[in-house]
Amino acid sequence: MKFSQLVKSLCVGLLAVSSFAVASDAAPKKADLARGEALYVNGDASRNITACVACHGAAGNSTIAQNPKLADQHEAYLVKQLHDFKGPQRNNPVMTTIAKALTDDDIRNIAAFLDAQVQKPGAAKNKDTVELGKKIYRGGIAEKNVPACAACHSPTGAGIPAQFARIGGQHQDYTDAQLKAFRSGARKNSPQMTTIAKRLSDEEIQAVADYVAGLK
Repeated sequence: MKFSQLVKSLCVGLLAVSSFAVASDAAPKKADLARGEALYVNGDASRNITACVACHGAAGNSTIAQNPKLADQHEAYLVKQLHDFKGPQRNNPVMTTIAKALTDDDIRNIAAFLDAQVQKPGAAKNKDTVELGKKIYRGGIAEKNVPACAACHSPTGAGIPAQFARIGGQHQDYTDAQLKAFRSGARKNSPQMTTIAKRLSDEEIQAVADYVAGLK
């Protein structure tokens, strides 16, 4: 083998080893569900972290209509939202205070714990709006350039992990409030949702939120 070929081979080999080392170092840490559960249920008084269960219910099944159910929500989505609460993307004084006290490991652990829980089914509050909500959710509103919600959030509201939230079975009041927050610009962490929400009327938002609440 010529010297130049040997050097080339060694360089390629070293590059491969280096790439492997970088990839290994960059690999995400495995979440600790037990620690996530402990933080969710008990909080951490030493760090002024309030127990999540107080607002979001046992195993992430909130019984307060204004507070979202978090059970079975996608881990990656929850991680993103908690990080967004640390910045200007999501404006909520309570959640911002809590999120800023959480480390990256805390966030990962809590999110993984919630992803592993089972969501209790919800139900539509206003039967009169369900049909309109169903029509918008499944088919969109062509004349207003509103796409079908099901295209991203799936026909059952299960969403797509790491991309789109699980919204099926969510409290109607919460979904309604979030769509209006996207529309007004109060919530800034999804340009796509802001664009869509701005094309919806109050009646259409309520209808979609009602329909989504009953999805399983």
